[in-house]
Amino acid sequence: MLSQTTEYALRAMTHLASLEGGEAVNSETIAARTKVPRGYLSKVLRDLVLAELITSQRGPHGGFALSRSPDRITMLEVINAVDPIQRITRCPLGNPSHLQLCPLHRRLDDALSRIEGEFAATSLAEVIETNTRAGARCRFLAQPTVRGGPKR
Repeated sequence: MLSQTTEYALRAMTHLASLEGGEAVNSETIAARTKVPRGYLSKVLRDLVLAELITSQRGPHGGFALSRSPDRITMLEVINAVDPIQRITRCPLGNPSHLQLCPLHRRLDDALSRIEGEFAATSLAEVIETNTRAGARCRFLAQPTVRGGPKR
């Protein structure tokens, strides 16, 4: 349901959210820690900068950092920055007599609406919370790598 681009953006943002003190990190480090191809990551990071979810700074101590705290960035903002969820607003079959969505497409759009609501209600801080098992898995991505695998 979510595109590869969205998955990569969420991985990158989760990694940045897990860093102590909002430190800036370069794209090579983000790519290595999140297992996102560097070339693809550059496009994703550009989109996140344009959406003002992250900042970028050039130079020896530069890199990428969140533009605001993880509790003030929602998953939906990240998704909308790179590949928004496509809601159903008119008949996908192009039937001009369908002025309203048919029951099938209404039901599908309602489901998409609920998904958007869940993403809007979930902050990056919630995703990386150390108290949850899911958060622990996401934080696993942020750990330094040794010999090709994450350090335990």
